[in-house]
Amino acid sequence: MSNSSTPTPNSGPTRRTATKAVAAAALAAPFISKVKAANDIVNYGFIGAGGRGQYLLGHMKGLDNGRCVAIADIVDENARKGAAAIGSDPKLYKDYREMLADKNIDAVCIATPLFTHFPVTKDALDAGKHVFCEKSLVFTAQEVHALRALSNSKPKQVLQVGLQRRYSKFYDAARQMIDKGMIGDVQHVYAQWHRGPMGAWRMKPQAAGQSKEMWEIANWRLFRKFSGGLVAELASHQIDVADRMFGANPEFVVGVGGLDTMKDGRDVYDNIQLIFKYPKGQKLVYSSNSTNEHCPLFGGQRTQFGEMIMGTAGTIHITVGTDKEPALGLWFVEANPPKRSGEKKEGAPATASLASTGKGQTALPILLDRDAMKGNESFLEKELKFAKLWLYKKGVSLPEEDRNPVDVAMESFLNDCKRGSKPKADLEVGLADSSAVILANLAMDEGRRVYFNEIDKMGKGEAAPAKKKA
Repeated sequence: MSNSSTPTPNSGPTRRTATKAVAAAALAAPFISKVKAANDIVNYGFIGAGGRGQYLLGHMKGLDNGRCVAIADIVDENARKGAAAIGSDPKLYKDYREMLADKNIDAVCIATPLFTHFPVTKDALDAGKHVFCEKSLVFTAQEVHALRALSNSKPKQVLQVGLQRRYSKFYDAARQMIDKGMIGDVQHVYAQWHRGPMGAWRMKPQAAGQSKEMWEIANWRLFRKFSGGLVAELASHQIDVADRMFGANPEFVVGVGGLDTMKDGRDVYDNIQLIFKYPKGQKLVYSSNSTNEHCPLFGGQRTQFGEMIMGTAGTIHITVGTDKEPALGLWFVEANPPKRSGEKKEGAPATASLASTGKGQTALPILLDRDAMKGNESFLEKELKFAKLWLYKKGVSLPEEDRNPVDVAMESFLNDCKRGSKPKADLEVGLADSSAVILANLAMDEGRRVYFNEIDKMGKGEAAPAKKKA
């Protein structure tokens, strides 16, 4: 195998030899078993064991730094299913406040409907617990201010929000590429989460003997008094991606929303289109609908959701993985990127030659940190990286995250609880994201440009802005 740092079609390995090298190096890596001591394990309770809660519990089952000792849900069946998902024989509660009284519980995870996030989080913090809460962190402007004050008054308690892309190696790699200037000046992000009619939230029928209140709560995402709709449940993830890639929060948002297709009694929009403007003129263009799930990114390899990060020297297509599909990250180099300040003409990136002019561009994988050459590799490590890079460039395989970001996020939360360290998705990340949700819905409802500094006065007793007349 060649020791050249840039394998070529003529001198590089064949697909067969490269694949063998990757397999052999993987087998050569030492296996290290880690066993956590009892005092390193965080005892946690779980509040809200519906669909999302059961999903998280299933992922937390494989973590060795925490133990689920209790589950609370107002629906007995949900609690039982949650217990089956985690498999640790937790104590079951109908009233989460009884759980919070248990002094042996160090932390709680909250996956209840959005309108309950703040009161449950408040009770948990007041009970002295560390808190993980699903996004959106809060529902109203009043809660933005109240939770900031409450959490800041309890600095020893960890608070993390469920924005899992913050824990993805692919999104870390994209941010590193921006920091290194590899895609130039990033000015635009396009993001979407499209779902066809069969994939959209469906109104559950009222069961025999079920009260109207419980039926509405079972369908909570579809009613404004409980839900932030598509912005809260889907766009919130991708607004956070844009904030991170731009390194800033938006200045204002405009948008149009409609309830045009899903005529089933819901009152949240079934399609939204938003534009967020950032301080340096950067813009996030966002789309979500309930009529079509096509995604124009990744050459049609994935549907529904993804982000496109556009810079003057290149573009990144990126999306988080699912339980059945790997994360994807593709890099398209601009054929004629602008010369950076102080850069000589001959100093243009060599990768620019990989992009064709007039006929589109060649997609390259974005490399995870583990695949990058650092110069201190052993012979075996170097051979492995050469082989992987060759396979990536030939399209035979693509880099994959070694762990689902959901697992990483939950493990990190438990570690932060033990260490008292600050989460990547902390209070201010969560409140910025919640504010974006609140203000984007306001922009669509009132048909106006809504500035983000409006949140500073909202919910503090000042008169709300007058709604635009129909």
